[in-house]
Amino acid sequence: MNRNPTQRFSNRVENYVKYRPSYPTAVLDCLRDECGLVETAVIADIGSGTGILARLFLQNGNLVLGIEPNKEMREAGEAYLAEFDQFTSVNGTAEATTLPENSVDFVTAGQAAHWFDREKSLPELRRILRPGGTVAFVWNTMAFDDSPFMQGYEQLTLRYFEGKPSRKNEMRGNVIAFLGEGTQVRHFTYEQQFDLPGITGRLLSTSYAPLPGDPRHEPMLAELGELFAANVGEDGRIRFLYTTELYFRQF
Repeated sequence: MNRNPTQRFSNRVENYVKYRPSYPTAVLDCLRDECGLVETAVIADIGSGTGILARLFLQNGNLVLGIEPNKEMREAGEAYLAEFDQFTSVNGTAEATTLPENSVDFVTAGQAAHWFDREKSLPELRRILRPGGTVAFVWNTMAFDDSPFMQGYEQLTLRYFEGKPSRKNEMRGNVIAFLGEGTQVRHFTYEQQFDLPGITGRLLSTSYAPLPGDPRHEPMLAELGELFAANVGEDGRIRFLYTTELYFRQF
């Protein structure tokens, strides 16, 4: 993983656990239909974090190895997934998973592959993958064009987030080149609904959002409050919209 991302979320774990979205079950349906995902398949979930994507596979009955280098995130994932006997937590990275060769049927990453080192990670992922296995990367991409609130939220992030690379310069914009010929792409709609504390937590779960003590923090939250008030529904909540992107290739 590059840009030393393994510690980026240490001080955001609580908000990440509470407010980051899951993934639509259509992801599982697609992998079943197109890649032969079955309940007995072994999953290596790389950059497993707090366990959001891992939980989807665990609920499907799979054995999941959660590979996570950040101690705080890994411990949060262990607590979140404690009810599942078929979950194993592993201190490792995309470039050094510590797993045996040819040991898993699927390598997955949810909201994590953009942190991988492009040169070092793919050989490691292929090393642990059994012949005919699948690499699958998933992202929930904010659907900024799909509502006035989402449009305003994008403008807020552009004003207050510093150092966020453009998509074309990170893995997320180069997945097909990374995984190679035969990579498939599927898109699904997804959403969360938030009250004001919820959307505040969602914003602060992002690694580029300024935290308390940063002079940008309070003005950012004030603008978020104004944006929320201008778009809130009668139920006191707003819809936070995503396009879920699934990239996969069988090797």
